[in-house]
Parts: sequence; structure tokens; C-alpha cells
Amino acid sequence: QVQLVESGGGLVQPGGSLRLSCAASGSIFSIYAMNWYRQAPGKQRELVASITSGGTIDYADSVKGRFTISRDPIASDNAKRTAYLQMNSMTPEETAIYYCSASYGGYWGQGHQVTVSS
Repeated sequence: QVQLVESGGGLVQPGGSLRLSCAASGSIFSIYAMNWYRQAPGKQRELVASITSGGTIDYADSVKGRFTISRDPIASDNAKRTAYLQMNSMTPEETAIYYCSASYGGYWGQGHQVTVSS
């Protein structure tokens, strides 16, 4: 089992920046990728960014050049690993609930509301 706890999120002005964090614990060695998804009102959940255990990174076309996914090294006690999503130049259309996921939907965080508004 893997537990994912998110932090960050909130209100940001258009053009502003925000960083989300996702702390994974439990069977972290079973995780082959950390992902960020988002779901805007009335829309399907979409994959925003991914980083695999081998370090391969991928982004949705809509966020390339503005969002950055990263992760800390595995903690020395092998108990936790944290991933991040740095979001820059945000637009109101990116208002959504942002979810952290492990292994492409195998596990989910609780989701955090991100609102881009002036």
C-alpha cells in the first residue's frame, strides 16, 4: 500500500506561480511513476505531468515550458519520497482540483483546489 499526502494549492493570480507537494509513504519501492492530474469543473481528469522511477519526465502539451515536476531522493530511512509540481505563468483556465497519483492512478492523493483568479 502507498499513502499520498498533498500540500500546497490555494489561490493564485493569473500569471502567478504555485507549488504542490506530494509525500508518498508505505511501499514506495512499488511506485514506478509519480504523476500529477487535474480536474476542472465539468471536465474529465487529465494527466498533467509524470516522472518515472528512472527519471523520465513527461508533460501535457498545455503545460510544457511552464510546469516542472521533480522529486526528492528517497529518504535515508526508505520511508518517504516527495514529489513536486512547480506551476508558473498560470491561467484562469487552469483552475481545477489537482491530484497526486502514484503509478498512473494506482494510488491517489486527496486532491487540492487550485484557483487562478484576480
